[in-house]
Amino acid sequence: MAAEAPPPSTERHKLPTPEEFTEVQESAEFGELRRSHRSFAFPLTVAFIAWYLLYVLLSNYAGGFMGTELFGNINVAFVFGVLQFVTTFLIAWWYSRHAATKLDPKAEAIKTRMEGGA
Repeated sequence: MAAEAPPPSTERHKLPTPEEFTEVQESAEFGELRRSHRSFAFPLTVAFIAWYLLYVLLSNYAGGFMGTELFGNINVAFVFGVLQFVTTFLIAWWYSRHAATKLDPKAEAIKTRMEGGA
């Protein structure tokens, strides 16, 4: 005997007005969310771009250094290249942790309030 699915909900979320969006955008809570995101993302982005440019500049202008063999056929350029991938994945992991703990709860609270659930 198959269980019947409940009828679809006729309850609809209240859609926020443009004025409500503006009010939330100007609120201290949203400002804190934006500040929390920017204080994490911007410095990390600048640091990664600097690290990447260092790699590119060393590859172009310090061929002797980058060609220095560390062990076997592994040289400095290869190690720095692999570290580019490693840092990319570490930054993605770190950002996902930051978002899950600091950004998502604040954003969810704003969203719930905007949709009329709070």
